[in-house]
Amino acid sequence: MAEADPLRKVALTREYAAQYRAGQLKLAADAPMPEPIRMPGRPAQLRLVHPREVPRRGLGNAEGRAAFIHAIAHIELNAIDLAWDAVYRFRGLPSSFHADWVGVADDESRHFLLLRERLQAYGFDYGDFAAHNGLWEMCEKTAHDGLARMALVPRVLEARGLDVTPGMITKLRSSNDHATADVLEIILREEVAHVAAGTRWYRWYCAREGVEPRARFIALLKEHAGGYLNGPFNLEARLLAGFDEEEMADLLEQATRR
Repeated sequence: MAEADPLRKVALTREYAAQYRAGQLKLAADAPMPEPIRMPGRPAQLRLVHPREVPRRGLGNAEGRAAFIHAIAHIELNAIDLAWDAVYRFRGLPSSFHADWVGVADDESRHFLLLRERLQAYGFDYGDFAAHNGLWEMCEKTAHDGLARMALVPRVLEARGLDVTPGMITKLRSSNDHATADVLEIILREEVAHVAAGTRWYRWYCAREGVEPRARFIALLKEHAGGYLNGPFNLEARLLAGFDEEEMADLLEQATRR
């Protein structure tokens, strides 16, 4: 995660993921406790600002579409670090937990490359636009608690991507950028599985701790992520990602109260 060069980060991710699948990468039984969480490596030219300070650009011109693609590429780069942090930080779990998040890191690295290729098609590269750090800030808030991490990162932040991506695809196709829309179709399809992994492990944590999943999820939302309770929700994708109909009814009710 400390690697600042995005392409090097991606290359290392793909290399380590392949090693893990081959059984060559394992956590030593005597591994030291995880270090306190810190900011992952980012290229020096990337300017991180408050979310309200990220300029909003329309899709009507090349620079606007590039800025839009850059924002999504930044999410995917953060998602690589988020997945590796889960692998590194949370111990004493079934090996399938680590397998899931190594696989997610590998997928996110491929997504980043697909988006960077689209950025370059417009004459830009990653780091050419300002970005915000909201995803990583949530990672820092949940570093102490695997249950909260599974609830608030995949099941809130990444699930929000399931909600908004179909509209992005529609706008891109209306702007005649079918190549980027095709990339987002791939990402949307694969992100369903990532959110499903979060759902699976959130419920695993709840079962281990004797916690009722629906009530705890709503409590965590209210405490840490009320701003993400805006509809509309992609009901089909969320159901595929492991949300059940009662959970979706809860979310719809909470959203209407805002």
